[in-house]
Amino acid sequence: MHDVVVFYRLHLKTHRIFSKMRGLSHGRLTMILNVNNSMKRLLLLLLACSLLAACATSPTGRKQLMLISPESAIVESKKAYLSTVNELGKNDKLVNDPALSKRVATVTGRLVTVAIAKFPYTEKWEWSVAIVDEPDVVNAWCMAGGRMAVYTGLFDKLQLTDAEFAQIMGHEISHALANHTAEQMSTAMATTMGVVAVGAMSDRPAIAMGGAAMAAKVALSLPNSRTAEKEADQMGMEIAVLAGYDPDAAVSLWEKMAAQGGGRPPEFLSTHPAPGNREAALAAMIPAMRALNPTGKLAPVHPVQIVR
Repeated sequence: MHDVVVFYRLHLKTHRIFSKMRGLSHGRLTMILNVNNSMKRLLLLLLACSLLAACATSPTGRKQLMLISPESAIVESKKAYLSTVNELGKNDKLVNDPALSKRVATVTGRLVTVAIAKFPYTEKWEWSVAIVDEPDVVNAWCMAGGRMAVYTGLFDKLQLTDAEFAQIMGHEISHALANHTAEQMSTAMATTMGVVAVGAMSDRPAIAMGGAAMAAKVALSLPNSRTAEKEADQMGMEIAVLAGYDPDAAVSLWEKMAAQGGGRPPEFLSTHPAPGNREAALAAMIPAMRALNPTGKLAPVHPVQIVR
């Protein structure tokens, strides 16, 4: 659900590392890639070692590529967030409605309480939410470091209950908790490194460069992998339930999303699994999730800044 424009901003620093190489002329780059076989093997070995040394484990036990540290992702996310919020403020797009602000702060604050209990280091995060006045935009996101945004279209078009809103924000917060921002940035870096390695190993480097670059373009146009989305679904439902919200809302939320979606792109190019598949997976998790908080006890509200 991350905003694509924000996603690209997060990758600017990663891409800048390779800017000199991409700035070379076609002939110069081809000449560099036509190195001898020993250099080709060395380049591939260095790439493999870098990737092997950069493995991490997500909160669900999944192996992650982590060339960019979570700390670096937080730093870059803060820069992108402040830039985005500043632009929204200049365009008078930040909502200042007291009732909506209180609702967002209360629900999100309960989720943050649970997140901090499960991941104590996040207490130092700058938890904040920008409410963006975009009635036609059904979206929300959370960057590394706990900086979030929600769009008024979520409420206007979906008529969300608090429990459904908790599912959305739990999902987005989980992207941050699982270091998906750092993982995305690392994937972008690895893709760029792979372009160089594929070209170097090929007998026809110009053709290899073209094919790899096309693959990179497709990869970078997708905000989150399907695996990351499923992981955020699982973690987000757990956080919402522990915060005191009904897990059935996860299914009703995606029923509403499906009704809004209309025609969808092919499933393999979608950042979110098709609603039917997602609803079934979420429904299967409900009994176990409900057992985590059978009485639905509401969590305390952690202070969350509403950006104005």
